[in-house]
Amino acid sequence: MPKILLADDDVQLCNIIRGWLLQDNHNVEMVHTGLDAIERLKISEYDLVVLDITMPLMDGMQVLSDFRASGGTTPILMLTGQDSIQDKERGFDAGADDYLTKPFHGKELTARIRALLRRPPAYTGNVLTFANLKLDKNNYAVLVDSNKVSLLPKEFDLLEFFMRNPNRVFAPETILTRVWAADSEATVEAVTTCIKRLRKKIDVEGTPSLINTIRGAGYKLEFLEDS
Repeated sequence: MPKILLADDDVQLCNIIRGWLLQDNHNVEMVHTGLDAIERLKISEYDLVVLDITMPLMDGMQVLSDFRASGGTTPILMLTGQDSIQDKERGFDAGADDYLTKPFHGKELTARIRALLRRPPAYTGNVLTFANLKLDKNNYAVLVDSNKVSLLPKEFDLLEFFMRNPNRVFAPETILTRVWAADSEATVEAVTTCIKRLRKKIDVEGTPSLINTIRGAGYKLEFLEDS
């Protein structure tokens, strides 16, 4: 039975969410301040954390940042009362795995939690692996076949995005929203150009590219065997 830490200062909402999760066969522990959340994370292991941004004593964003900085790799689903691109950008940059804006339906919450619990450990936390790639966010390092590769900041961000979401197709417009800043003047052409540069740096000669173009749909990080 997956063990979930639920942190939100809204006690009534916490009890409602806990009811949904219990129906989905999860073991749930609740806290109502950021300080209590970070203390629990220091002494207990969880399969997933549901973390509200706005909490007393320490907000959810600080809890997230401190937990990831300490090496914590548990998947984290952030809850927010504001549908702000800036908040989501900050959260993803700090290591959030998914976001849900209040109000939400119980079925949407439990579906997202099931999806996060299905993700292999290699796709969460700050050290990611896929095929012959290794990305270490803490040390800002990328290895291809154990050889260090130098990436520009946006190339690094783009690779991290793909490695956290492997085998999924993303339209250029979606990538632009998720990887570039909300106030950026970049266009989808910037996405295309960045992907071309990234391919040149991470692809190994004689093997299929890891970033594949899906005609009419977008791009996908996937490992294809040599034909």
